[in-house]
Amino acid sequence: MAQLVIRVRDLTKVYHMGDVEVHALAGIDLDVASGDMVAIMGPSGSGKSTLMNIMGCLDVPTSGVYELDGIDVSKLNDDQLAAIRCLKIGFVFQNFNLLPRTTATANVELPLIYAGVGGRERRRRAHEALALVGLGDRLEHKPNELSGGQQQRVAIARALINRPAMILADEPTGNLDSKTSVEIMRLFQQLNQEQGITVVFVTHDAETADYCRRVVHVRDGRIERDEERDRAPVLLVSNGAGVIGELAVGNRE
Repeated sequence: MAQLVIRVRDLTKVYHMGDVEVHALAGIDLDVASGDMVAIMGPSGSGKSTLMNIMGCLDVPTSGVYELDGIDVSKLNDDQLAAIRCLKIGFVFQNFNLLPRTTATANVELPLIYAGVGGRERRRRAHEALALVGLGDRLEHKPNELSGGQQQRVAIARALINRPAMILADEPTGNLDSKTSVEIMRLFQQLNQEQGITVVFVTHDAETADYCRRVVHVRDGRIERDEERDRAPVLLVSNGAGVIGELAVGNRE
């Protein structure tokens, strides 16, 4: 049995707005295994963003248990949560969140600075991560010299740099056109299949979910259904040296 990266039990989150209690999460149970690729979906107000914030150690639950890579983070203080975020989670956001006057290499190095890694090792690992996402020839380019898809690749390289337990991606194709969105989702799937990287998407986009082997539907603060697939509807085909093609569900033979 694969090791669990995420283990959530009876997770609740209650916000107080004056005299009103808002139950954003109402008892969530969720397991995500190492090497999985999962989409968490739900309409606005479903609780998926609250769940993402707790899984990303950006917030703490009102009650329940959340274990990340074997560590119970449910009751950690702010400094401890910050350390866990740095070491265990790679974030990818819709808006890229790159420093505009800084090169791709320097943007990717940032988490390593917070982790106290020395300059030479930071640069080596940043170059390695950028090459992994197909930007080995864009190391010294600044964000305004890169396309939207290339900027998101820089953000993905930054998310990978600390070798995290998982990548947590919030609407990662939300600011990209359809063609570039496909390229980015192919990259995520390639990293998952070839590098064994655990990826959790939080999205309302069914096309993003189509790249995942599992889709968790959230509504009214609860898991409405949890769909397991034998394999993702969009399957990348690799020859061991890289992705060479793509097969739809009905055309695998």
